[in-house]
Amino acid sequence: MKKDLLKLLDLTGEEILKILDTADQLKFSQKHGIAHDKLKGKTLAMIFEKNSTRTRVSFETGMYQLGGHALFLSSKESQIGRGEPVEDTARVLLRYCDGIMIRTFAQEEVETLAAHANIPVINGLTDFCHPCQVLADLMTVREHKTVLEGLKMCYIGDGNNMANSLIVGGLKTGMEVAVACPEGYDPHPDVLAFAKSDPNFKFTLCRDPKQAAVGADVVFTDVWASMGQEEEKAIREKAFVGYQVNKELMALTNPGCMVQHCLPAHRGEEITADVFEEHAEEIFDEAENRLRRGLSFSLGEHVLFGCLFPQKRKNEKIEKRC
Repeated sequence: MKKDLLKLLDLTGEEILKILDTADQLKFSQKHGIAHDKLKGKTLAMIFEKNSTRTRVSFETGMYQLGGHALFLSSKESQIGRGEPVEDTARVLLRYCDGIMIRTFAQEEVETLAAHANIPVINGLTDFCHPCQVLADLMTVREHKTVLEGLKMCYIGDGNNMANSLIVGGLKTGMEVAVACPEGYDPHPDVLAFAKSDPNFKFTLCRDPKQAAVGADVVFTDVWASMGQEEEKAIREKAFVGYQVNKELMALTNPGCMVQHCLPAHRGEEITADVFEEHAEEIFDEAENRLRRGLSFSLGEHVLFGCLFPQKRKNEKIEKRC
């Protein structure tokens, strides 16, 4: 049975940790010259309806390091950009490729693609969530702090796809999560409902960034206006005044508190230049860890990789089992 990575809401805490363990193993192998061509002969189709330097480079490099090959498809080059139903795109690509990564706007498009493809589909980003990014975030925090459970995560800024996935990923791995957003910019209602679904979850949504930052072990932030929101930039700049990660806010956190940013960062807006540079090593450690996050999902679910990316023949329905 194939596995998809569409949103962290679909995974258990144990599955998230298993992905992180696999990513750690891949990183160790790469750093020490140990062969790990687990994707030898496999091809990943990468559909980009939203551009990204880091997503493209990390997935292409990750596939290369694992012995596979990545195909870049922009909206200008693919039939999706010309109005082809995503269902048909899925049916075509499954006959050529062994997996699909898609970076797009609507979560519904990713879900539909996965429903019509019998090969793994990985969500590279939607307006709703950013699962691969947050897996890299959690991997980086665990590298620096050893554990996730019991740590306090603080997020300052827009309740966007990053906030949605951080809330889910943090709570599912046993972290306390505190989020500070301006009124009108809260995380998605489905995510807030999830945060309230378990009495053991420690979750706070507030309007005061300083309140959220008290006792934090890691502080996250993101740009005030994401891709596709350029026309709202002036309005958002006014709404997010005070929602900045600066030295005053960091003084309220625990000693050794980390700072994470998914990049690109707008210094002087959501984060000051001095705080960014002080925590640059942690931020760029996370950028490096994007090499492993999505692909490690495909590896981490089963011991035998062939169970996720089995050899297939044209028009054959695959039901390969371990």
